[in-house]
Amino acid sequence: MLRYIVISLLLLPVYVEAQNQPQDEIRMSIFFGGGSYEIDESQATDLYEWLDSIPNLLEKYQIHLISHTDPVGGREFNEWLSKMRSGSVQNLLLQKEIPEHKITIKDWGLENPVYSNQTYSGMQMNRRVDVILYPVVF
Repeated sequence: MLRYIVISLLLLPVYVEAQNQPQDEIRMSIFFGGGSYEIDESQATDLYEWLDSIPNLLEKYQIHLISHTDPVGGREFNEWLSKMRSGSVQNLLLQKEIPEHKITIKDWGLENPVYSNQTYSGMQMNRRVDVILYPVVF
């Protein structure tokens, strides 16, 4: 019985998060090392393959980049780092010949963390840019 309760509690937050996301939203995250805005070749390849797997990408979706950091280094540094991270991802998209007008950016820096910055693993998860595809509404 206890095992069932623990498993149920672990699954509940995932279920609630999934319920709050827009149904047609598609997302992928690019993760960074602490203080870094460099994207490794593996993640760049994964991003390109993911984009290639989406039929009619440019006709059906607007691309939104949301950049996050952990709190290490203070507010000013993290605002700069957040912009550099989203800029790195945007450059990959532009190299993929995605028009700049299809891309919007929100740099959160250390504000609005999704994961707890009280743990090392939470801080690692906050070092990212979310690439979110929103359906174009006519």
